[in-house]
Formats: sequence, structure tokens, C-alpha cells
Amino acid sequence: MGGESTTRTAPRSGGTSGGPAGSRTGQRLSAVAVALGLVLFLGGFGWAALMYRPYTVPTSSMAPTIDAGERVLAQVVDGDEVRRGDVVVFTDKTWASNAPVVKRVVAVGGDTVSCCTDGKLTVNGKRIDEPYLPEGTLAEIKNFPTVKVPEGRLFLLGDERQGSLDSTAHLTDAAGGTVARTAVKARVDAVVWPMNGMLKRPTGFETLGTLSQPGPLPTIGWLIVAGAVLVLGGGAYGPIAKRASRRPRPEPAGVR
Repeated sequence: MGGESTTRTAPRSGGTSGGPAGSRTGQRLSAVAVALGLVLFLGGFGWAALMYRPYTVPTSSMAPTIDAGERVLAQVVDGDEVRRGDVVVFTDKTWASNAPVVKRVVAVGGDTVSCCTDGKLTVNGKRIDEPYLPEGTLAEIKNFPTVKVPEGRLFLLGDERQGSLDSTAHLTDAAGGTVARTAVKARVDAVVWPMNGMLKRPTGFETLGTLSQPGPLPTIGWLIVAGAVLVLGGGAYGPIAKRASRRPRPEPAGVR
């Protein structure tokens, strides 16, 4: 007593209140981040579902670019968009009944293709550099006669030239081993299982004309990743702020 006075601070809640943790600004930013993240994440998957189709390659005819059993994503394209060097998915009953086939386009309508000149594929009289072939192999073990590709059709080979049942195995068919552009369903962009990434550009065909441009798969991937980061980051704000608010704070010294 004796005129002695004390000043006490109000007891702190220690973060035990039932309301949301963190400042109002932080809570709002967290909600915006989660909402934006969901838009990007779901939008990316929706875009991918519209643009791409998954396929499993059952054989090693496209090795080493695509090994047997690997899963690829192929962009849905019209046959008129196909260019030399593209790896495409197509259906042709003379090649395989009710099953898609994956091969590489090496010549288009109007081209003359033959093999081999110094061990290299020749298209329109030009030797084609094919770095995607198995290391140390020639472009084709068995030679095939010069083929003039009709307009509106494609000549296709497997990257594993020794065992691939490609256009060279169908030269005696009515179409002379060629496939109609309209038979193409999609163009392979990437190997996704295992995650080998985007296919390398077939630069050896650049001297013959414009190459196809990669599809939007990388952009779609970034949208999905960015969306996931925003959702996780925004959702983590509340628990982090709540934990931070529970840390003991030193009380001000009393004035006596």
C-alpha cells in the first residue's frame, strides 16, 4: 500500500482466439493467391486436355527418341500442319487395325525420298542429318528405291531403322508406303513418362522448308506449377501466422 502504485499490462491471448490468424491484409492477399492459383492450376489442366492426348508407344521402333512402353503427349493437329521431321500419331488400317501408330515424317507430298547417300537419308537430292538416330548407325540398313510422294500424303520412318515396320515395309501396298495427311491425329511434343521432356527439333530438315513450332506444353506446365505454388503458399499463410502469434512476447517492465 503506502501510496505504492503499479502498472500492469493486459494479459495477451497468446494466439488462442477463434478468429483467423494474421493481419487482415495478409488474409486478403492469401485468399487472392489461393484463388489465382486455382485459376492457373485448373486452367492449365483444362488447356492441356483440349490441346493434347496421351499415348503409350508399345514398341521400340522409335528408339532412342521414344523407347518401348514410354508415354508421350501429342498435340492435336490437322494433317495440313504436319512438316518434315515431325513425330506424328496416325491411324491406317493397312499398317495396324484399330491402333494408332507413331512414326517420323521424312517426306511430304511432292518430295522425292531415297536411301542412302553416304549412309544418309536423301530427300529432294539433299542428304539429311539425323542426330536422333541410334548412335553409330546408318540411316537405313536396307536400301529402298526412290519414292515420289503423292500430294496430300506422307512418307514415314521409325528412328530405329533396323526393326521399324514403317513406309519401307509397305512399299508394295497400293499407296506405295505413304500415308494420307488426313490420317494424322496428333504431333508428339514430349515424352512425359519417364520425364524425358520435349522432343529435340529435327534441324536436319531445315534446308527443305519450315519446321513445325513446338506446342504450348511448356507454357501449360509453367501455369500448373505457378498455380500450385500460389495455392500452397496462400494456404500456408494462416498456419504460419497462427504459429507466429503463439510465440511468447516479453511483457513491459512494471512501473512501481
